[in-house]
Amino acid sequence: MVEKSLMGEHYLSELHQRILMTLIRQLVVLIHSGQLTIPSFSSDENQSHSSVTTDHNYVRTTIDYDRVTKDEPFDHAPLIIPTNTVQSSVSSAVISDLSSQLQQRYETLTVVTRSIPALSDDIIRLSSQSLHHQHLAESYQNQTNQIKQSIAEKETYINVIKLNGEIVQQEITSMQQKVDDSQSLAYDGTLTWKTSNVSDKMADAQSERQTSIYSPPFYSSPTGYKMRARLYLQGDGNARRTHMSLFFVIMRGKYDAILKWPFSFKVTFCLYDQSGQQRHIVDSFRPDIKSNSFQRPRSEMNIASGIPKFFPLPMIEQVDNNYIKNDTMYIKVIVDFGDISKIILPYILNLNPGLPAHVQRQMIKQEIEKRQAQQSLSFPVNASMPVQGDNRLIPPSTDNNNSGDNNMTS
Repeated sequence: MVEKSLMGEHYLSELHQRILMTLIRQLVVLIHSGQLTIPSFSSDENQSHSSVTTDHNYVRTTIDYDRVTKDEPFDHAPLIIPTNTVQSSVSSAVISDLSSQLQQRYETLTVVTRSIPALSDDIIRLSSQSLHHQHLAESYQNQTNQIKQSIAEKETYINVIKLNGEIVQQEITSMQQKVDDSQSLAYDGTLTWKTSNVSDKMADAQSERQTSIYSPPFYSSPTGYKMRARLYLQGDGNARRTHMSLFFVIMRGKYDAILKWPFSFKVTFCLYDQSGQQRHIVDSFRPDIKSNSFQRPRSEMNIASGIPKFFPLPMIEQVDNNYIKNDTMYIKVIVDFGDISKIILPYILNLNPGLPAHVQRQMIKQEIEKRQAQQSLSFPVNASMPVQGDNRLIPPSTDNNNSGDNNMTS
């Protein structure tokens, strides 16, 4: 018994073809022997078109399965039609035609059957190739995944190297800054601060990438206060985008424990005129001793305090202004520990910064003695310096008795 799901394959098998041909041969023999009668059809509507009569109303066929299962090719078993007289209504022409058609069907089935093994081999070969290609695809996919993982690991490694390089570069820059600061350290309460690349720093301040910059530290003495300046090139607070803001910062130092607090000494800022006309921008303030900005530092730096409206931005942004040359400007910070007279302050600011500190001190002392001698011989002269906004525009050798100093924290 053949399973229903395998019937299609069974119909194409050689065994099925042999059985079918054996059955056809027996039918032909029965027709010729008269045992099977094929009626001739007429137009009589009462005659059955599908009836086949025999002596026993049906045909019983017996097939020799031993014979049909042999490997003998179909073309070695020719169709034999008995030659005895057959009394039948089927003409010899019809029988011959049926036999010819059966022979053609037989040959067609033979061709199809013979092609089945080749098709089966092709299926097996294609299946094998498909499996091989599938294995290759899986191998290539694994290799691709390994390459992607390797690329990701290399990118991570490169990013780590870049990050380490940036950290190293920052450390080198910091060390270089410390070296530069140590070379320009001042221990007399004065600082001359050179600011380069002003245009870049202005752009950073305007875009708020870096709104302020710090000066190098300076000291009142080798064992004194540690200080620095803080500059907002685009202003701070209410002075934002209208003025440059300049502030003073008390830093934590090594000797704070033995110093006098709060810090109470007057601070003077000076923006140098680089044209040679010595029309420097000068302003000063006195500390508010109640402010935390001037108490002993508890962190690295106190809150900055100073002059928010130190210099108008429109003046500093003018092309070929006298205060920025070659993209550089100079700011001087003076901490007045000896109550410097305003009469002598213009002289101090106009001294040649290239002179040694002790020479400058000697010249200042001589100038003070000279002016005191002149005052003792004549009436005191009160020559006020011209004022421009919140700042004091000091020409050479003029006096300044204005005590309305600005003081604001930042």
